[in-house]
Order: sequence, then structure tokens, then C-alpha cells
Amino acid sequence: IEAGGNAWYVYVLECSDKSLYTGVTNSLGKRFYAHNSGKGAKYTRARLPVRVVYYEKKRDRNSAMRREAQIKGMTRAEKLDIIRKINPEV
Repeated sequence: IEAGGNAWYVYVLECSDKSLYTGVTNSLGKRFYAHNSGKGAKYTRARLPVRVVYYEKKRDRNSAMRREAQIKGMTRAEKLDIIRKINPEV
């Protein structure tokens, strides 16, 4: 997981129930820790532990949020396709 800085990240988590959660952050490591400590999104709190299965680095928040919306609009199969390109274990 890359450090923060000026970049923004779109990420996909796999929850303990195998569901997928998509979000954006400017600090992937801190956000991952927040999710797994129960301080992240309400959705993930009931599905711990989670693991990062995919992320993309973006130049700014708007780019990250646009990509997040694209990914959220995908079917589960489409999400798994992009994830498996970089993470065949999923």
C-alpha cells in the first residue's frame, strides 16, 4: 500500500463475506487501518476483516471520485475482472 501525499486513491476492499466495497481516500494505509479497526464505513464494520484487493492512484480528488462512481456502477463480475488483472488471487 502506497503512502499518502498529494495523490488520491480509489480502492476496492473484499470483506469477510466476500462482498466488495469501493471508496476513495488520500491516505490508503490510514483508511485501510480505519476500516479494519471498525472506524471505517458502516458497511464494512459488520463485515470485518477486510482486505485491499485493488487500488488506483489518481492525481486529484475529483478524478478519484469519478473513477469510484464508474467502479460502483459496474456489476460484480466486471469489478472482479479489473481486480483479477492485478490480483489473480481474488
